Amino acid sequence: MVKRKHSQQLDKVEMELKRCIVSNIRMPREEMVRFVIGPKQEITADIEACLPGRGFWLSAKRDIIHTACIKKYFIRAAQGKVGVPTDLADRVERLMVRRCQDLIGMARRAGQVVSGFARVEVWLKSGKPTGVLLEATDGIEDRRKKLCSWTKEVQVIDALDGNELGIAFSRDRVVHVIVAPGRLAKNCC
Repeated sequence: MVKRKHSQQLDKVEMELKRCIVSNIRMPREEMVRFVIGPKQEITADIEACLPGRGFWLSAKRDIIHTACIKKYFIRAAQGKVGVPTDLADRVERLMVRRCQDLIGMARRAGQVVSGFARVEVWLKSGKPTGVLLEATDGIEDRRKKLCSWTKEVQVIDALDGNELGIAFSRDRVVHVIVAPGRLAKNCC
């Protein structure tokens, strides 16, 4: 009986691993991007991994997506003629940035976000639990290092610039953001 339960757990883990059609390496879904064939027989990025149809998985790296476009990996995987946009890597990047902004905005509306250096500093010094610390890529290095030094076991993400983070707050620019622990913090960026 124990073996069956163990094998079911392994099956679940195996199902979460997807094979990249370029590198042929199995990785967790969270590190990959799913693509499907759209109604116009064109490859479309499925960032949420919920569109219908057979999916093709790629590592979430610009060079892998670019290689798949140039070397016709999508056509081989689809076993037929499909259109592949020349700017697919740029489209994927824009979609991923937009998804991060949407998740941050949702967390903000739920009251699970603090932004600004002073507020983030107070939050970290108070010892409140922190889900994730978001730092703008173009922020002042000294302030970033100062905040990161107070976060021992907190994930720090620096994928968006200040203007991109600001969109989630309906502001011009935001540099430092804390998302409280929970599902939204796990899904952010």
